Amino acid sequence: MPVTETSHNEDTKTLTMVAQFAAPPERVWDVYADPRQLEKVWGPPTHPATVVDHDLVPGGRVTYYMTGPEGEKYYGLWEVTAVDAPVSFSFRDYFADENFDIAQSLPGSANTYTFTADGDGTKAVYTSVFDTAEGLKTVLEMGVVEGATAAIGQIDDLLAER
Repeated sequence: MPVTETSHNEDTKTLTMVAQFAAPPERVWDVYADPRQLEKVWGPPTHPATVVDHDLVPGGRVTYYMTGPEGEKYYGLWEVTAVDAPVSFSFRDYFADENFDIAQSLPGSANTYTFTADGDGTKAVYTSVFDTAEGLKTVLEMGVVEGATAAIGQIDDLLAER
């Protein structure tokens, strides 16, 4: 599994995950920059993603839904705030309804993903800062660490394909 570390801090409302990949940062970047690759790894294997819109530029949006084993759909969106290809990007992440309107009853977070050369590979750091400590607790109880670990775990196979 590429995830090497996970931590959360309720005082700073932060969840951090670190992963290692056997590919250069430019190749790992491509996974997020290409919607067809992103949908292969965004949801855990039991909840594959479908990317609807993908505009990975400051002010852009990425909309998607994950489909569960019984056909149920879970919608989400990113509001992209910064892009420094192929090093990092930042976005607000939200749960959404089927029209991709933000679900006000579920927590949002500010996220930064960074990709740094590390030997022959890449160290990826995924940082999420929630609006409230309760929001962080909510996603932890929903299984975000397990789901994200499984999703990130799919990246190695995708990297090996190319």
